[in-house]
Parts: sequence; structure tokens; C-alpha cells
Amino acid sequence: MVLPRYPRLRRGLQELALILTLYVAYTSSRMFASNAMTPALHRANELLHLEELMGLHWERPINKVFEQFELLGLFGSYWYATAHYVVTAVVLIWLYRLGSGRYVPARRALVIATLLALAIYLLAPTAPPRFLEGYVDILNLHAADGWWGADASAPRGVGQLTNELAAFPSLHAGWALWVAIVVQRNAVRPWVRVLGWAHCLVTAVVIVGTGNHWIVDAIVGWMVIGAGFLLADRVWHWEQARKMPQKGHVPEGCSQVG
Repeated sequence: MVLPRYPRLRRGLQELALILTLYVAYTSSRMFASNAMTPALHRANELLHLEELMGLHWERPINKVFEQFELLGLFGSYWYATAHYVVTAVVLIWLYRLGSGRYVPARRALVIATLLALAIYLLAPTAPPRFLEGYVDILNLHAADGWWGADASAPRGVGQLTNELAAFPSLHAGWALWVAIVVQRNAVRPWVRVLGWAHCLVTAVVIVGTGNHWIVDAIVGWMVIGAGFLLADRVWHWEQARKMPQKGHVPEGCSQVG
């Protein structure tokens, strides 16, 4: 009775290995991005100028609120350092249990978007708001109350393994939108869908409020997720179309009756 479970367990372990390999490769590859501060600050100021032109320069007042209200700052710090990984992993497991038809396209979208973001990190390292005068690093402010150190959301002692200039685009925002979309597509209960979108909204506010991302970072993070879904869905539909028997095709072992 237990044997039929083994193939599913094996596939599950293979998927886990794939996701972990992708994460390790993604984290390691970010270290190859330039850590030169001068061009990164220049790009950050260019983003700031673009936001001012678009009327989207809201980082400073939001960051000020997270600084003034200690509990909000602490909540935002824990959310930034934890939810990004935990919620995404939980949703991946949930999708896997729903079956390959729902899991595979969603996983592909996540992989494609992550690789697109990595390419941008390597080409255009950009400083987050907390590196500019007038912005407060909220996670650093609450580092004594959490498990992270002064280097973004990295655990204490391993800050050298993260690239703090990999801020544009924001995969915190992107992965949160990925969660909202797949929950919207696959959840039966309306309140679960609402939770998915709430996670996306809270994450967008937190990444800006903690001083870790510009609003444009979030927008471009959402865009790469959109591109990931567009490509993944097209590949999935193409694969399903190939599996469908062609018109007039007679399966092997059958004969036409004339």
C-alpha cells in the first residue's frame, strides 16, 4: 500500500532539489554584480528623479512612519526578513499537492521571473533608499530584536554573502505578486484569494517603508513576474497542444471503419 507513494515522494524531492538549486544559484550569482557604490547611487538618484516626474516619490513619508512607530517598524522588519521566503515556499508546496497542471506553469513563471531579475541585477546594480541621506534603515534600527544583521535581511554573520545593491527590481514585490496570482487562479475560497492579494499589498508597503526599495523597484518586480507568467503560460499551452491527437490521426492498434 505504501509503494505507490514512492514515485510521488521522489518527484517531490526532485522538485525540492530544483528549487533549492535555483535559490542557491540565484543568491550566489548576485555576488557577481558590481558592488561599486558610486554608479549604484547614481542609478538610485535617476530612479528618484523618474519617480518625481511620475508623482510616485512616496518613499520618504512612508519610511518616516515606519521609523516613528516602533511596533510597525518591528513588524515590517520581520515581514521583510521572513515572509518573502516562507509564504512563497508554502504556496509552492500547496501548488505541488494540487497537481502538475497547476504547479508546473506557476513554478516556471517564478523561475523565469527570477532569472530576468538576476540579469537586471548584474547589468544595473542600484542602491536602495536606505543608502541615501534622509532615509532610515528600519531593519538595522531593529536588528537587536531580530535574527538579521545590519546587512539588509541577511542573518547575522553572513552579511558578506548578500549584495545590498541588488535592489532593482524588487523580487520581494515580484514574488508576492506571484503568490497573489497563483492563489487567485487556484484557491476555491474567496477569503483565501483576499489573503493572497493582502500579502502582495503588505509586502509592497513594507519594502518601501523599511527603506529597502524604491516604488519603481516594486513596479518593475511586478513586471518581471508578469513576463514570467506570459512566457510560462504560452509554453504550457504549446505543450498541451502537442499532446492532443491531431485531426485524422488514428491511434496505434486501431483501424478505421470505412
